[in-house]
Amino acid sequence: MSADPSTANEIPQPTHFAFDAESEAAIEKIIKRYPPGKQASAVIPVLYVVQRQMQRQTGIAWVPRVAMDVVAARLNMAPIRVYEVATFYFMFNLKPIGKFHLQVCGTTPCWLRGSDEVFRACKDAAGVHGYGETSADGLFTLSEVECLGACVNAPVLAVDDDYYEDLDYESTVRLIEALKRGERPKPGSVIGRQASAPVGGPLVLTDVPGE
Repeated sequence: MSADPSTANEIPQPTHFAFDAESEAAIEKIIKRYPPGKQASAVIPVLYVVQRQMQRQTGIAWVPRVAMDVVAARLNMAPIRVYEVATFYFMFNLKPIGKFHLQVCGTTPCWLRGSDEVFRACKDAAGVHGYGETSADGLFTLSEVECLGACVNAPVLAVDDDYYEDLDYESTVRLIEALKRGERPKPGSVIGRQASAPVGGPLVLTDVPGE
């Protein structure tokens, strides 16, 4: 979860951050999307670059304050402008999180389809007491998020950037147990749904001309 930069003093912060070669290549492509003088528009994707680099280098996806200062310098922005963006959007982690970020969608379609059971399964299987907490073993951080945009296959749980859909209590527990074993189940519907088709397969447009 994002946090006010004023609380960052309470969190151990690295004293140095520099973009690695992979990040530099990504940033070069990102900045080309914007007209000259409008590089500040790249702040959100560049903050994502920071978060992904931290995950590669440390195993933890987060955005340290010193990295925000580096982003500001790269994009010719006042640091406070970067802080404003990073603290507004909940997808930027301003403190270290667990190895796996469990993000339960609690918006109406997922709630109506059983997101409370997904939340309960995360608490039971991951060993966390509630949202905003990290398990004692450091493996899991649990967050509640707004609509993930996969409502038709609700309820949805995002693990880092992967979506797992059509979950219930038991399938969520199985997913978390697999992560504990070092396995990474295939993202998507856990009941085998084809994209967003009805359960059991498509009911219309099943004949493709020429086939």
